[in-house]
Amino acid sequence: MGLFRRLRGGGGSRPGRAGLGDLAEGERHLTDFARSRRGVEAYVEPQTTVTAVTVLLVAGDGEWTRRRVPGVRAAHTLAGKLGIPAYDAAVVGYPQRMRDYNRRQKEQRAQGEQGEEQG
Repeated sequence: MGLFRRLRGGGGSRPGRAGLGDLAEGERHLTDFARSRRGVEAYVEPQTTVTAVTVLLVAGDGEWTRRRVPGVRAAHTLAGKLGIPAYDAAVVGYPQRMRDYNRRQKEQRAQGEQGEEQG
């Protein structure tokens, strides 16, 4: 019964929906991230069938974080308030430094796991 309710879109929580408290916490997190790192840029990710509009912040070293926002306009407004550039991710893609950061993190995790196996 719950499955059919989900397929019809009624009842329960819907994917990609965030409460006001979640959105406020997300904005605080994004603000803290942007203010505590250098070279931060915002990448606005469009709504999909599964997720709401999100903002991906990428620091100069490639470290990144993502949170939901109320909409595209809100994402650009937040970036303006933080004094950082904002790009539409669907148009410009993601910066290479983010992929490089992810690769470095993966390599570090693999090295840590190898060290644990030897110890």
